[in-house]
Amino acid sequence: MPFPLPTSRSRGRTSAERATAAGHQVVIAGAGPTGLMLAAELALAQIDVAIVERRASQDIVETRAGGLHARSIEILDQRGIAERFLREGQITQLAGFAWTRLDIGDLPTRHPYGLALRQNQIERLLAEWVSELAVPIYRSREVTGFAEDASGLDITLSGGMRLRALYLVGCDGGRSLVRKNAGIDFAGSEPSLSNLMAEVEMREEPQFGLRHDALGFHGLSKTGSGRVLVVVTEAELARSGEPSLRDLSAALEAVYGTDFGVNNPAWISRFTDAARQAASYRRGRVLLAGDAAHIHHSVGGQGLNLGVQDAVNLGWKLAQVVKGISPESLLDTYHSERHPVAARVLKNTMAQIALLRRGDDGRKAAREVIAELLAMDEPRQRLGAMMSGLDIAYDLGEGHALLGRRMPDLDLVADGQPLKLFTLLHGARGVLLNFGKPGGIDISLSTERIGIVDADYDGRWLLPAIGEVTAPSAVLVRPDGHVAWVGDENGHGLAEALTQWFGPGECVGRERLVPRQNKQALGRSAGLFRTFR
Repeated sequence: MPFPLPTSRSRGRTSAERATAAGHQVVIAGAGPTGLMLAAELALAQIDVAIVERRASQDIVETRAGGLHARSIEILDQRGIAERFLREGQITQLAGFAWTRLDIGDLPTRHPYGLALRQNQIERLLAEWVSELAVPIYRSREVTGFAEDASGLDITLSGGMRLRALYLVGCDGGRSLVRKNAGIDFAGSEPSLSNLMAEVEMREEPQFGLRHDALGFHGLSKTGSGRVLVVVTEAELARSGEPSLRDLSAALEAVYGTDFGVNNPAWISRFTDAARQAASYRRGRVLLAGDAAHIHHSVGGQGLNLGVQDAVNLGWKLAQVVKGISPESLLDTYHSERHPVAARVLKNTMAQIALLRRGDDGRKAAREVIAELLAMDEPRQRLGAMMSGLDIAYDLGEGHALLGRRMPDLDLVADGQPLKLFTLLHGARGVLLNFGKPGGIDISLSTERIGIVDADYDGRWLLPAIGEVTAPSAVLVRPDGHVAWVGDENGHGLAEALTQWFGPGECVGRERLVPRQNKQALGRSAGLFRTFR
């Protein structure tokens, strides 16, 4: 028999105590960056969430993803943890298109750069945060099956353990068992090339740098440990199984005429340019995020960032549905907003691979033409904003240029205190910013999820790839940092926006009240909120 679902989260329990609980409101399959970020978002919203992870520890040997783009750094800043990552990574101009570097240093963001930081470090820092939030992780286990009924899901784990949950989120990678068992189609293109990536020792001095030839693109570089990081295109696509040192040696021979005495690999992995996307990010009580929802070639370094951003879009919505604040239809906006974003990433990675696929004269000429275009400010800024995730705009209808876009991290003044806007999002709550007369917005409908701040800002309103926009009188910002409503003191359309994104609620008056669980996250800015319940 499945375990019963707990009716509420028991506060004050240790992670170990909660891990032995009979069930959870949300179970996440996979403790990669996407699963960890989603777990943290749900925990901030006081949801009883647990992760199921096949690895015995968070350690990963492979290099895998190698950085965070500007929007992902902003997201971490929205939760007050960006400095943890900035301290360990190397700030760099990370964005690029088909090997043409895109300097985003002049884009309007507090973080006009990327961060070179390996996935093992990113996961470790996220896991530490998740541990602080007391999220249990069922390690050395996998989700092997589930059955959905009218009130929840029975989830079976390897080893025979069973859990009960209201929702299951598959963050279990491109071969997602959750997606397959949910019967969600994963349509897309078959691979046309195969790359090997490895960290190795070499007895001979290799030819460091990037190169193109008739096979494709290749690169050799030094790692911090003194080993060599190899990326090489294989001569033949038709390969299966785990790659071996013999495969790597053969690939190097085909490209360089020697394998440089390659030996002692720390790891070897194979990846292709297959591009696939889930037909739906939700089916009933099952949702998908990260690589479980979309796969593509690693060129441009967008995959990990895309998954983290999926998690931040989904987390607050799922929390509100679990709590009964919002109807289940709010979860449909997760698919409608994030599916087009991933589709665009698949498109731009396919375009880049088309340019990089072979080293022939035609493709070389095309790359040179594109490089010339990207040396111009407007194309560079436009593609730089796209590749870094700063230009993402959800379709929330007609209106102000801010609507649906990420809210800039403005330097505000509130209650006479200087304040960075992102500080107001540390607790993963929505916020209504009033830039007009203090107390001038008449709220007749709100919820305890919303904070209201009377603020002053006398600077320019600048958006990446768009430029300066008209200063608004009031802005409603969702927990994910995207703008849900722009208006003035008349409040036209505000009640509808509040109901759409934060559920129906009843105003009980203007009071300085912040839910206890959010005060620590908000710090000294907590007293600035006027909230309603």
